[in-house]
Amino acid sequence: QVQLVESGGGLVQPGGSLRLSCAASGFSLRYYAIAWVRQAPGKEREGVSCISEHNGNTYYREFVKGRFTASRDDAKNTAYLQMNNLKPEDTAVYYCAAFLSCRSDGTLPSGLGTWGQGVQVTVSS
Repeated sequence: QVQLVESGGGLVQPGGSLRLSCAASGFSLRYYAIAWVRQAPGKEREGVSCISEHNGNTYYREFVKGRFTASRDDAKNTAYLQMNNLKPEDTAVYYCAAFLSCRSDGTLPSGLGTWGQGVQVTVSS
């Protein structure tokens, strides 16, 4: 069964950090770009970052540059999103998704993708 499972979400104070994991099963992540996408209440899904499948190049939206870092460990079939200096406006459900390629501006890649179930991130004091 092809599946992506996110973990690592939770409640954190402003300025805090979280590390999201995206574990794949049923297929090999190494052949896919991994996008991180979020959806806040009442808002559309928006791309946050993407890490490419070939050389591990990373792409970020401006509003997370310098705070979020995407990485991947193909040997573990897992991708990660390190989120530092979190802000209340980062509160959202975060999804990882596998696509054929990234967009260089970090926006949601084209195509259907294979999506995880999402994990809640809440930034609040």
